[in-house]
Amino acid sequence: MELFLATENGVWLAQPDGDSWKLEKRGLDGRIVTSIMAREGVILAGTTDGIFRSDDRGASWFEQSYGLSQRHVRWLAFHPDISDLEFAGTEPAALFVSQDGGESWVERPEVAELRDEFGWWLPYSPEAGCVRGFAFHGQHAFAAVEVGGLLRSDDGGDSWQLAEGSNGRPQFGRPADGLIHPDVHSIAVHPSSHRLLYAPTGGGFYRSTDGGASWQGAYLDCYARAVWVNPANSEELVLGPAEDASGRNGRIEHSTDGGQTWRRLTEPQNRSMVERFVAVEDHLFAVMSNGALWHSPLPQQNWTPILPQSTNINAACAIRP
Repeated sequence: MELFLATENGVWLAQPDGDSWKLEKRGLDGRIVTSIMAREGVILAGTTDGIFRSDDRGASWFEQSYGLSQRHVRWLAFHPDISDLEFAGTEPAALFVSQDGGESWVERPEVAELRDEFGWWLPYSPEAGCVRGFAFHGQHAFAAVEVGGLLRSDDGGDSWQLAEGSNGRPQFGRPADGLIHPDVHSIAVHPSSHRLLYAPTGGGFYRSTDGGASWQGAYLDCYARAVWVNPANSEELVLGPAEDASGRNGRIEHSTDGGQTWRRLTEPQNRSMVERFVAVEDHLFAVMSNGALWHSPLPQQNWTPILPQSTNINAACAIRP
């Protein structure tokens, strides 16, 4: 198993080494790498200043930002069913699509129009919001906007609009019944149906059973950025809640009944919470907000830290065929 790590100082390769892990520097020294994805032998790394590509497992890199008018990339993703179809979300909030494996990028202007219309924003940055997560199911695509709401596409990412259950208004506080909290940090869709959506937000964890038309709170008394949904069982969830954005009492919790009840798996952390869950074969990894990496085998839920906080990890991925 190999993990490529996007860090505050370039890309690193992590590999198991007996009972521990070994790290190897894989380029982009000095760059803040915010996101990373790998597919068909190609690695794309999003940074605070453009997108870079490697065709040799990170031994060498070249910039591939043609058409990327917003250079601060917050998230990269590929469509799992369509070759060479990639997506980039940026800060300020904008959405770019590549249909040639990342060689060029085309903005979907309706996203920036929604950003300006509703006044999307960020509590920690002067920029107007950001797109920081994607999910795909056939021709249905979804994108998480902080602070703004949830975007939806029904044509494979060619055009985007607000999901029906997201009003686009970046207002904190409990939303009206049926609406999602507008501070959406990531989005997941279950492989069995595009109607089953899961969204960690700044106002709790939400579920939808109708493709985002309406939402129900499944864990409202928390601040959450990451969820993992068992692809074989839509009722099994692993969530990374905390008390607030600082990561106070950050922990990992588990539900086997769709979020009706939760069981705590880790002791509360002082100032650290889960930023992203990354599933690799029968392993689940948690990228933590303090830059560390935690791991659990599946189907067990036995979480332990495997890399130190000093690694400063922002995202992780595995090479996929």
